[in-house]
Amino acid sequence: MRSANPSLGEDTFKGLRADGGISMTIQGTVNKTFILFLLLCVTAVFTWHQYFAGNDIQALLWIGLGGGFVVALITIFVKKAAPYTAPLYALLEGLAIGGISAMFESQFEGITTQAILLTLGTLFSLLLAYKSGFIKVTENFRLGVFAATGAIFFVYLADFVLRFFGMEVPFIHETGLVGILISVGIVVVAALNLVLDFDFIEKGAEQQAPKYMEWYSAFGLMVTLVWLYFEILRLLSKLRSNK
Repeated sequence: MRSANPSLGEDTFKGLRADGGISMTIQGTVNKTFILFLLLCVTAVFTWHQYFAGNDIQALLWIGLGGGFVVALITIFVKKAAPYTAPLYALLEGLAIGGISAMFESQFEGITTQAILLTLGTLFSLLLAYKSGFIKVTENFRLGVFAATGAIFFVYLADFVLRFFGMEVPFIHETGLVGILISVGIVVVAALNLVLDFDFIEKGAEQQAPKYMEWYSAFGLMVTLVWLYFEILRLLSKLRSNK
């Protein structure tokens, strides 16, 4: 098995069994994902209101982005800590999402609502397609999504490094046709990662992974959803700017 999501990788459930204890279930993972979503919304709303109240949110953004990254790494390497670190990750990411969403909203009214609805619509549509068998997770499908996600990661990394020298990767930030098409492609790849996440969660339940893996799997889903939301937000902003 292979996934492009670093938190739900090839060896995620390897060697993990409940051994007579309570094992993870799909329903349990769904419940945990819902809890993480609510926690994320709480801090996102807080940062959102701080921004529109005229308060400086730079510190909150850095805490959210930096803290979320560190907690995500801890969760990935210490899976047993997921019942504690996954909720903390959701709270921290909410700080970043709320602030960034507010900044986009101040430029393009209504864009946040559109991005949220499109993200949730994509989630439930792909879940339905996966459960109905319309989308089948084959080895070639996994390899294709893994390769595409890796390519996107290295492009973003190169762009991050180049910005220190006053340069950037061509087209990815532009609002013209090529820039929009690139964003569409990235959104598609991010969405397909959800399908891999569904597959890995199902495999974990089948292999009777320990109960704490429900929190870990919910964390993995949140990582993909946060990425998808940001990419949809960027795509919508490009479309608005191009009018």
